[in-house]
Amino acid sequence: MAKRLFDLLAAGVAVLLLSPLLAGTALAVWLGSGRPILFRQVRVGQGGREFGMYKFRSMVRDAAARGPHHTASGDPRITPVGRFIRRTSLDELPQLFNVLAGDMSLVGPRPDVPAQRALYTEADWAARCSVRPGVTGLAQALLRSEASAEQRLSLDLQYVREHSVLLDLKIMLWTAARLTGKGSN
Repeated sequence: MAKRLFDLLAAGVAVLLLSPLLAGTALAVWLGSGRPILFRQVRVGQGGREFGMYKFRSMVRDAAARGPHHTASGDPRITPVGRFIRRTSLDELPQLFNVLAGDMSLVGPRPDVPAQRALYTEADWAARCSVRPGVTGLAQALLRSEASAEQRLSLDLQYVREHSVLLDLKIMLWTAARLTGKGSN
């Protein structure tokens, strides 16, 4: 309950404080590649429930028809504005609204697409879905996008086993340090 209250307060304040940045990013996406500005993707949340996760659109409109659900370095589907907003993680800001809606938390394992369930054992999948997914998580805080699938899985399951308010605060600090270029821990 305390975690949910913190999520609501922090996400609400963040939306208010970051509203100029949200509006500027939306304008940049619109000017750079038109509409839609937001990208909605089905992800799996707590209890295995599917929800629509929002991001600023960083890829061409028909990206799903042109390739897989994951991207690689130099992916030609990423727009010029998209490269910038991905590098700075601005594309993730609309997930604050997912936090407010209760689909996500500020900290937790990043939500998977349904197809990624095949990467887990039944026990690991159940454990992973026992907590609300996060805007940032242990894998993102420690390794950002350099994590291999195995490292991400291991760190996500470590978070599920060890999650606490103190760990959440550490993850938020590590994430902020990574985003500002001041290290990971």
